[in-house]
Order: sequence, then C-alpha cells, then structure tokens
Amino acid sequence: MNIICMKWGDKFPPHYVNRLYAMVRRNLTGDFRFVCFTENGTGIRDEVEVQPLPELDLPSGLPERGWRKLTVFAPGFGGLEGPTLFLDLDVVIVDSIDPFFDIEGEFFIAHDKKNPAKMEGNSSIFRFIPGSYPEILQNFVDNFEQVRGEVRHEQAYLSREMHRAGKMQFWPDEWVPSFKYKCLPRFPMNFFVDPFIPDDAKILIFHGLPNPPEAVEGKSGKWYRHFKPARWIEDYWCE
Repeated sequence: MNIICMKWGDKFPPHYVNRLYAMVRRNLTGDFRFVCFTENGTGIRDEVEVQPLPELDLPSGLPERGWRKLTVFAPGFGGLEGPTLFLDLDVVIVDSIDPFFDIEGEFFIAHDKKNPAKMEGNSSIFRFIPGSYPEILQNFVDNFEQVRGEVRHEQAYLSREMHRAGKMQFWPDEWVPSFKYKCLPRFPMNFFVDPFIPDDAKILIFHGLPNPPEAVEGKSGKWYRHFKPARWIEDYWCE
C-alpha cells in the first residue's frame, strides 16, 4: 500500500506532512509506504520518504489550480507499484482508512460536493495504480492552453478524462464529507451548536476556506459562514 502527498511552495509548512503521516499510521492497518513529493524536504519527519517534486513546465504567474498533481500519471512515477492513495495535506483522518484499499476498482475519487449534480471529483483523496493512464498527463502537456480554456482546475480535467474512459468511481459520500458542507450545523443552529463529525466519516475534506487550523478557531474566512470553534479537530490532526 502506498500513501502519497505533494508539497510545493510555502502554503503548507512541513508539519502538515508530519501530521498527515501520523494520522495514516494511526488509522491504517499493516505496512505501507508513505512518500512526500516536494522541492523542499526540510522539517519532514524521518518516517516519510521524500522524493523530488516531478517537473511540470508551466508558465510563470499562473493562479494555483493544482496542475502538478497530474504528474502522478507519469510513466515510472516515484518507482511506485500497486494501489496508491493520494491525500491532500489538509485532510483530517478521523477513522480507519483500511476500506480505501479494500474497495474494488481501478480509480476512485471523492465526489465534489460544491456541485453535486456534476460528474466531477474532488482530488483531495483519490486512488490509482501508478503507470496507468499516462495519456492523461501527456494530453495535458501537449494541449495545455486548450485544457486551460476548457476546465478550471486539475480535478475537473482529471474527472473529465476518467469519466470519458469509463473508469471514474466515487468513494461512498459518507466516507469523505466536506467539513464546510457536511460538518457545520445549519442556520441558525450554527451559532449555538458545535461542528460535528458525520456518521461513518473517515476523512474530512477541507477545500477553499477554512483549513484545519482555522476550523479549530472557528474562522471560516467568509462573513456569511459562521461556525463555532471545532476544537475536536486537534484530537485527530496531531502528531
């Protein structure tokens, strides 16, 4: 079993990698290989295998759209073999993730709940077999400007290509709830009731705002999305 993550730039300090490793270790049975692909491994704990961030020739000054994740489909990526689970650095694991390896299928991804009617995944959590679907990366490299004009970000492109190939499957929704869409009480109870962990949740997804440390403090980043501090996150998001 492989668990991988990517860290580039300065958005996430190394303790995000360290905490992610610790959460996996507490919630995954058996041996696994944990690899972080980054241009700067300073401060990352020794149990994490650090590999260079794969190169991807992108024009400078582009807004962040997660395109670098597509390099996981490069031939020979990381020297990895077998089922591989990609996790964003800002997810919070709250229960066993064994089922993410037990479920049968070639490719699984979380369903993006911002637009639940669309066949679009949230690539915070996806499972694939390294070496499969190299055409996804190659088509992106060969037709970058066209792809940018057609989709907004990496997960929309990845979802479209996997759907066209007939390979896209979604994790059960209850396993991968969005913190801001599924863990917050509805108005007006959000002023009085703490955020909560939904039944059968295994990994909480944080997309946009807030991130885990902001959620702990009750800072949504949006004036219209009030919620009380989710102090319980610190029980899971820790080393």
